[in-house]
Amino acid sequence: MKEMYPKNGRVILHVDMNSFYASVEMAYDLSLKGKPLAIAGNVEERRGIIVTCSYDARKFGVKTTMPLWEARKLCPQLIVKSPNFDRYRAASMGMFAILRQYTDLVEPVSIDEGYMDITESFEFGSPIEIAQTIQKRILEQLDLPCSIGIAPNKFLAKTASDMKKPMGITILRKRDIPAKLWPLNTNEMHGVGKKTAEKLKTIGIHTIGELAKANDIQLKTLLGINGIRLKERANGNDHRPVDPESIDEFKSIGNSTTLPRDVSNQQELFHVLESLAETVSVRLKRKSVLATTIGITIRYKDRKTITRSKKLANPIGQKEELASLAKQLLLKHWSGDPVRLLGITGTDLVEHDNAYKQLDLFSYEKDAKKEPLLKTLSSLRDKYGKNIIETAGTHQTDSDENRGTATSFNKDFLQKNKESSP
Repeated sequence: MKEMYPKNGRVILHVDMNSFYASVEMAYDLSLKGKPLAIAGNVEERRGIIVTCSYDARKFGVKTTMPLWEARKLCPQLIVKSPNFDRYRAASMGMFAILRQYTDLVEPVSIDEGYMDITESFEFGSPIEIAQTIQKRILEQLDLPCSIGIAPNKFLAKTASDMKKPMGITILRKRDIPAKLWPLNTNEMHGVGKKTAEKLKTIGIHTIGELAKANDIQLKTLLGINGIRLKERANGNDHRPVDPESIDEFKSIGNSTTLPRDVSNQQELFHVLESLAETVSVRLKRKSVLATTIGITIRYKDRKTITRSKKLANPIGQKEELASLAKQLLLKHWSGDPVRLLGITGTDLVEHDNAYKQLDLFSYEKDAKKEPLLKTLSSLRDKYGKNIIETAGTHQTDSDENRGTATSFNKDFLQKNKESSP
């Protein structure tokens, strides 16, 4: 069986659970199978948004992040359930336990997807046989469907797993790239958001194939180092290893400043934090990462120094978000004594395309407040056409888009929730 594996390259699988939350609910309650099902918050009050939905619901046009009232308008028979995070975590643990029976090189990137390096797993069969076995075992043991991509690297494996859903297995080789990837528009490529795709159009790049052949200097001028990285991916090159320890990886980006004089005025300290947040935000963007933990450093006049941090449900990188959380931490932990130094640090960093927004109960409450506005917009669109008015959310930044599907937890779901103590 070893001859079925490359002598020099790698064999990577990307396992992606299909409609995960809804599938878990159907596995728990068999009466839900074959019915339009959605997971959403504030079910009793018909408020909140769709976190995920079954494929039967998608046939009616129901989509992730759609307001619940709109989904019910499209599908009156829609069954809506509140999320059960403990149930989803348990199912995820079961899925990853199966994956680790074939290799130690398993890298979870969210609650419902992960990479496997099976280059040395030939004793279990050919790559396609291993994928088929995994898919069958997850379905039989957990009653959950998944799609699997097989490729020589992580980018191509993830791309392959998206090609056939649900219950697909797709092999994507480098030699397949010109026929299968290059004809596609750039916004269909992982890592390219709407804003980046629009920028690429300004220099005549519309397809992945055109990106693959683009001028390096032109790309770097337009998109910085990320432009070169995207060109590499468009050519099917991705040297990132499958890293089982990435879930525990500790990385940080921060900035601190010693104040010109000791400051005890709250508003002055707030202004300092806003300036620090701007610098940290720029550095996060430069490295194409987001922070899932925010910390502050406070040094007093007597040189006593404390650091306090907060674990976040959603990865962030915008200046306003960083400044807001830093101010909260300052108000909570500042003694009121004169401050000599302040610092902000973002830690537990995740790449943009590996960052996932967790739609938790707090998110539902926040989104539910927009319901009257959304209803008004819907009425206007029904009367005058869908393009009569757009919400700010339609003009997403690439950092928002590259966080990935909003139906998944961040990969910190395997870590303990924490807020550091003194």
